[in-house]
Amino acid sequence: MTRSAGAEARFAELMGEHGKAVLGYLTRRTDPAFDAADLMAEVFVVAWRRLGDVPGQSDEARAWLLGVARRVLANHHRGATRRNQLADRLRGDLELRSQTHSSPDEVAGRVGEALGRLDAEDRELLTLIAWEDLTSEQAGAVLGLSGAAVRKRLQRIRTRLRADLEAEDDSLLAHALT
Repeated sequence: MTRSAGAEARFAELMGEHGKAVLGYLTRRTDPAFDAADLMAEVFVVAWRRLGDVPGQSDEARAWLLGVARRVLANHHRGATRRNQLADRLRGDLELRSQTHSSPDEVAGRVGEALGRLDAEDRELLTLIAWEDLTSEQAGAVLGLSGAAVRKRLQRIRTRLRADLEAEDDSLLAHALT
């Protein structure tokens, strides 16, 4: 869908007039602060898509954009929380399974290595589900697969990843005993 020159001018006006305020709002609420630029881009993607919903008055438009920024920021924080919880859960699971007394950093390193041994498509599917918190249907839409195909592939990926980590644990234990 193409946009008219008027729509492009309106969008450029919004960016020029309110971009600094949106960036400031996000910078003050983000850690690390450099994430604010990426979040600002998301805010203005929403503004571009919903340009007809942006109020005409400057103050109202700024408030509308800050409302969008607030929701984008909330999504960002929820995603970070989910990623941290997943990492904590994976660390906990691996610590329980490990016969060696690995540090959390060693465990995280082994998980990262195991993920790195997956092919790119499998790693992408696993991270879409685990880190981006997408449903099977949503991940399927991203990858061009059906929800059923995603669920089946995900089951196989998790089985391979679990076996890989267990084999590594067994190898470490065998090496420690020799």
